[in-house]
Amino acid sequence: MNYIEEFGWDDSIQTIDKENAARVITVQKNNYRIADGNKEYLAHLSGRFLNQAMSSLDFPAVGDWVEVQKLVDEDKAVIKQVLPRKSQFVRQAAGMKTEAQIVAANMDTVFIVNSLNHDLNVRRIERYVLATYESGAVPVVVLTKKDECSSEEVAAAVSQVEEVAIGVTIVPVSNVTGDGFEALMAYLQPGKTAALLGSSGVGKSTLVNTLLDKEVQEIKGIREDDSRGRHTTTHREMFVLPNGALLIDTPGMRELQLWEGETAIGAAFEDIEALAEECHFKDCRHSAEPGCRVNEALEDGELSEGRFRSYLKLQRELAYEKRRQDQKAQLEEKNKWKKVSKGLKSKYKHRNVR
Repeated sequence: MNYIEEFGWDDSIQTIDKENAARVITVQKNNYRIADGNKEYLAHLSGRFLNQAMSSLDFPAVGDWVEVQKLVDEDKAVIKQVLPRKSQFVRQAAGMKTEAQIVAANMDTVFIVNSLNHDLNVRRIERYVLATYESGAVPVVVLTKKDECSSEEVAAAVSQVEEVAIGVTIVPVSNVTGDGFEALMAYLQPGKTAALLGSSGVGKSTLVNTLLDKEVQEIKGIREDDSRGRHTTTHREMFVLPNGALLIDTPGMRELQLWEGETAIGAAFEDIEALAEECHFKDCRHSAEPGCRVNEALEDGELSEGRFRSYLKLQRELAYEKRRQDQKAQLEEKNKWKKVSKGLKSKYKHRNVR
């Protein structure tokens, strides 16, 4: 009997026999652990997969559905292909190299986790909301450590977040009292997948332990001087909750460098986009043009300077990232044809020698 539906399998969106499918539940460097509802397997990529993969986006991520060849007696499997994703949270990989990194795939909801202390960062939340909209999942902001704050402090924090996460559900929670968890469970239905994203020390691992009602993730304290934590989760992993929902935990990200987001910036900044629609000139740059509705909103306090500066900064960042990606694509294409040309020359030279 196959229990793959427990991992969120949906016949309507998949393209292969479910007997040959499994879901990636853990990724550690080049090692993959997959599950098909009956058992787990340690999996590796087939040689053909490795030869055909063109970029980091082609490789399996936690949450991916994959076609596999199972070696049941050995608890091992070979991954043949990654099935089409319905959503994927992508960021620019850390470092100077231009490369995409998939943080999680096929999630229905992204819980953007931040703590209710002086590490609360609305600009960071803005970035996560934008990247989540781009991913195809639904963003939900989770504010942890509610028990450490007064009701007035919680209300003030929620108000700050509401200004940058317009229309996004905001849920303050306490792992100590359990307050707020009922609201979270509305997004954690059987067969549905959520991913926890955020910086180190904001309480993601504690959330996992509370939702699972057991200690599965190591928890380390935070520094009292700046409320910042150390990395506790070292790899991405999917857990099955007692009610049948699926939860992906991820290591804390020191920063979120955007990989893409042009199509979602209108959703993340719908307030500014709506104001821009009311400008007198359609190509208004929102600087000194007459009849600029955005400038009017800035002058009368309807729109904050910080919010508008962030909007412009993210637009510049996305444009810069796109140029980098285009340059990389052009270089890769050039190198590919160089190799093809070199191979053909070698082939004809060998023929002539014979």
